[in-house]
Amino acid sequence: MHRFRLSPTIVRHGGFRLFFFSREEARAHVHVSCADGEAKFWLEPRIELAENNGLSRMQLRSAESLVKVHHDTIRHAREHDD
Repeated sequence: MHRFRLSPTIVRHGGFRLFFFSREEARAHVHVSCADGEAKFWLEPRIELAENNGLSRMQLRSAESLVKVHHDTIRHAREHDD
């Protein structure tokens, strides 16, 4: 059986898109993309950068800030992804 990986958008803000891939892996995380690249942030045990592909330090700071501001919204979206 083939499983589709959905990537629902959780937040769009200032050129950034926060999303996750449905059923990607067990550890809670979120992807943040913009025109220049994409980063992945772990959500637990604390918010921290997991991967960076093309974002500048300034973009990473902005992305991390968005993840922190929208943490509750992200967790809620992940919990209801079934």
